[in-house]
Amino acid sequence: MKLITSTDQLASACAHFATQSFVTVDTEFMRETTYYPKLCLIQIAAPDGATALVDPLAAGIDLAPFFALMGDERVLKVFHSARQDLEIIWLLGGLLPQPFFDTQVAAMVCGYGDSVSYEQLVNDVAKAKIDKSSRFTDWSRRPLSDAQLAYALSDVTHLVKVYEVLARQLLATDRGLWLDEEMAVLTSPDTYRAEPEQAWRRLAGRMRKAREVAVLMEVAAWREREAQSRNVPRGRILKDEAVLDVATSAPRSIEALGRLRAIPTGFERSKTGTDILAAVERGLARDPATVPMPDRARARSGGNGAVVELLKVLLKAVCEEEGVAPKIIATVDDLETLADDDHADIPVLHGWRRQLFGEKALALKSGRLALSAKRGKVVVRMLDGE
Repeated sequence: MKLITSTDQLASACAHFATQSFVTVDTEFMRETTYYPKLCLIQIAAPDGATALVDPLAAGIDLAPFFALMGDERVLKVFHSARQDLEIIWLLGGLLPQPFFDTQVAAMVCGYGDSVSYEQLVNDVAKAKIDKSSRFTDWSRRPLSDAQLAYALSDVTHLVKVYEVLARQLLATDRGLWLDEEMAVLTSPDTYRAEPEQAWRRLAGRMRKAREVAVLMEVAAWREREAQSRNVPRGRILKDEAVLDVATSAPRSIEALGRLRAIPTGFERSKTGTDILAAVERGLARDPATVPMPDRARARSGGNGAVVELLKVLLKAVCEEEGVAPKIIATVDDLETLADDDHADIPVLHGWRRQLFGEKALALKSGRLALSAKRGKVVVRMLDGE
């Protein structure tokens, strides 16, 4: 297991991979101390048995041949739980793999459960075991051990078999189109653009006051820009708890900022403290009428808890019957929204999700569908002959 450490070696390997119908790809990276991930290793395998371990930290290596392979539309690129791998390719190469296949998403469609792990999928599908002893090692340190390289290579060699089995199952069940929406999200550049102006959405939760959200928008955006410019984790700038504390309290003086429990002692008198107070002022200056409220903070009609629980039971029953993971059909938020609004613009009321579950959910809400139990299973029954 030799590492590819030169551009010529990489170009030769990628030229061979370009002759294949598909390749499996994985990356190892570190980001504990940085905002942006640090790419440490690239693994590639092909159905003809060819493999490659690429060292992106090697002096002078140019990853252009790898990025060219990722953009080659004649070769399908297969990943498992690809989001972070695709983020790295987008950040470093300025492109996203096309065409693309995520075995974790496919496994949910094929009934292997929500967010099934690679190890479990390899065990279930490829009937193989993976040595996980090198899983949490430091991939940035050189030299890499044989154990590390063997572990890294197993992430793509077993994936060949996993993909082939899942592809056959999708073809047999005619569910290939179900993947399109999920794959489209993963291969959209918008998914990987960390816009500071959108950073507040991750923290908004159930905030109900426009004033709090307005301050949160400014403080979160400031923190995101600082983290990006310094290439450090957000928490190194200001922890989430402190951001939320500032948003709800809206301190307007050094003294008020210093009184917040989540703010470290003396922090308020630093340049960072001054920046935070300036962000608070920008938030308070916003017109509350123009502040976008998070979906879960919008007033619901109330009293629909029992309906949500019934929808959860129906979802589980439908998924067990169809052999598909609930997560790919509807989230809890979707069910809560559906409990309030029959015409909500949510995925479960569109396309194949509506056909599979959405129509039944609407029928349940209108009293045209009943749930009962028989021999330990939930029975779904239409009441009006539909």
